[in-house]
Amino acid sequence: MSLALATLIYEWRRYLAAVVALAFSGLLVLGTTGLFTGIVHSVLATTERSRADIFILTYSAPQLIDSGGNGLPERIRPMIYLNPDVVDVESMEGNGASWVNVPGPGQKQVQTFVQTWAIDTEPGALTLPIDYPDATRLALSEPGAVAVDETDLKRLGVRLGDTISLNGHTARLGAILHNYQGVTQPSVIMSKETYRLLGMDKDDNGKSGPLMVKIRDPKRADQVAAALNAVSNKAYVALTTAQLNKNDEAALLSEQIIGVLLVFFIVLAIGIGIGITSQTLRGAILSNIREFASLRALGISMWSLRLIVMELSFWVGVAGLLATGVLTWLVSQASSAIGLPLVIRAQPAAMVFGLLMVLAVISGAMAMGILKKSQPADLLR
Repeated sequence: MSLALATLIYEWRRYLAAVVALAFSGLLVLGTTGLFTGIVHSVLATTERSRADIFILTYSAPQLIDSGGNGLPERIRPMIYLNPDVVDVESMEGNGASWVNVPGPGQKQVQTFVQTWAIDTEPGALTLPIDYPDATRLALSEPGAVAVDETDLKRLGVRLGDTISLNGHTARLGAILHNYQGVTQPSVIMSKETYRLLGMDKDDNGKSGPLMVKIRDPKRADQVAAALNAVSNKAYVALTTAQLNKNDEAALLSEQIIGVLLVFFIVLAIGIGIGITSQTLRGAILSNIREFASLRALGISMWSLRLIVMELSFWVGVAGLLATGVLTWLVSQASSAIGLPLVIRAQPAAMVFGLLMVLAVISGAMAMGILKKSQPADLLR
């Protein structure tokens, strides 16, 4: 065992503040990006959990977030069937609507704007999410029935079975969904029959929503999407589920306020990591300055002492990574328990872990200046 690692294990209390600072710095960045990613996946859950292999969107807006609603000409759908690998094509209609609840005794009336999505409720339907229980499917099959996520019940002022108004048409909350939170506004799910019954399709103007495509072999999704794009003449764009997810995440993160927040949290994490870690290492080295002076008296060079400090900072970084992993797991469990989506991806996690190691090494380099006080003559005092 090296001297640096033995020192860290034996005097772990001196370095605990540095480990905690690195852990919370990593948690700050991972938690923020994970929350934004989770929100994206919640608002797009209806499409992500469908049976579709490929999505067809407008060429100018290759994402569902801020895509402008129903923008595909209806002539696009039969064009997709020309590909021999395609077995089914269905449209997912969506629109905005004015929501007004019918308050009961002691309740307040809620008037807000919601996003509506229409799905097919037949068993195994292409637009029907795979995680819908059969009870939810049957409930939405009833004319006028709608569903919202459980986290939106309070802000919409409704309970299961309540009557509500959508664009002046009467509807009923027939089902409650889980993990289908909206980003900026609640999402209301209904069958396509209810969608037409409530007049949501009146302003389509011959346009349809995003198309969901089922192919014979899902493993060939990339090749089929490329083939569809090759003959699209920019009338549409075909995306696999992975490509659509990537575009939607980029669209959300490109929002100015979200981008500013992410930059702020990253800068804050770097400041906390370097500031506290470097000062903690500096204080720990200063408390052991007589031991470093003894090493110099034994003939250990200043360069070797600097290497010990750098190795010490490296092991502090490793401990910080482990603590970050534990804290992130605990936070993800807590967020799942309260219905808050938190998605940690491998690539962002690897980048954060790399950032933490860089912070630890930089902090160690900043703390090396204290070694100048390790003079062997001080041992005689």
